[in-house]
Amino acid sequence: MNISIIIPAFNEEKLLPATLRSINEARAAFAALDWSSEVIVCDNNSTDRTADFARAAGATVVFEPVNQISRARNAGAAAATGDWLIFVDADSHPSPGLFAAVAAEIRQGGCLAGGSTVRLEGRYPLASLVVVGWNCLSRLKRWAAGSFIFCETAAFRQVGGFSPELFVSEEIELFERLKRLARQSARRIVILHSTPLVTSARKLHLYTPWEHFRFLGRTVWGKGGTLRKREECATWYDGRR
Repeated sequence: MNISIIIPAFNEEKLLPATLRSINEARAAFAALDWSSEVIVCDNNSTDRTADFARAAGATVVFEPVNQISRARNAGAAAATGDWLIFVDADSHPSPGLFAAVAAEIRQGGCLAGGSTVRLEGRYPLASLVVVGWNCLSRLKRWAAGSFIFCETAAFRQVGGFSPELFVSEEIELFERLKRLARQSARRIVILHSTPLVTSARKLHLYTPWEHFRFLGRTVWGKGGTLRKREECATWYDGRR
């Protein structure tokens, strides 16, 4: 079995090195099964040393000139050689236990794709309540958080990957298509919860509550139209790091 771990990265020189260290430690779970794995970083038109740090850590670097998370993930997947894909955000830290849980699902058979519940790095009581709500919704709806997604490569390619029409919430739209494929093939979508993914809370420091609520309000009022406009998704694309 060969696993491809894909990291979309736009100006991530501050946090990417720690993420790569976590991933390289977590890969021991695959090595213990005599599985091979590769790490692919998609440099999404960065203006800092993102690509340099990725290469220094032994990752394969591919380039996507259009600054969009969907396209970056798709570019990484296009270069992947693995039987399964794992997408990890550049500010997140998967543990060996989480990778072991993914491996267990793959070995058991019947799983098409999945994700993990998440936990914020640090202590943020109010934000953590929001995360708890998301985790419940994720498990109920079988929607994976974009910060950690695993999927059989053949299935990912069969459904066409992430939508280039979306700048945000592309993971939810992808999982709606994967769920349909899973039903057709009598397979499962799994949200792992025993070892949550630890992810950065940096957006709480970089953006005000007003900026977050403004985006949410405009998205609800516009019936999701903001998700298709890069300029409306500032907290993902304005480059604050």
